[in-house]
Amino acid sequence: MSITIYHLKNCDTCKKAIKAIEANGTELTKIDVRADGVNNEDLVKFAEAVGFEKLLNTRSTTWRGLSETDKADIDLQKALALIGEHPTLMKRPVIMDTDGDITVGWTKEIQAKFG
Repeated sequence: MSITIYHLKNCDTCKKAIKAIEANGTELTKIDVRADGVNNEDLVKFAEAVGFEKLLNTRSTTWRGLSETDKADIDLQKALALIGEHPTLMKRPVIMDTDGDITVGWTKEIQAKFG
């Protein structure tokens, strides 16, 4: 199985996920959301799979730095536009396997699936 992981290189949770997946010998493609960016097509795919509410990290430092206007009346289009403009607003890691299954975060269930 081949896996693509969207991560931040300085994120401890992302580092744990990458280490666990690589320890399995799984082929891993790493995309740093800050350095490499995320195209809009992938963002739409992620939002459709898990919901934009789960994809948008409203607990991040980046979110807290946004204006009240930016944070108001969030819908799918606005969430995707904000993540496109500020990739660190995307909850991480986003993991996509060869079957097209997409997960967000590194919960116990996700760890059991990939770890």
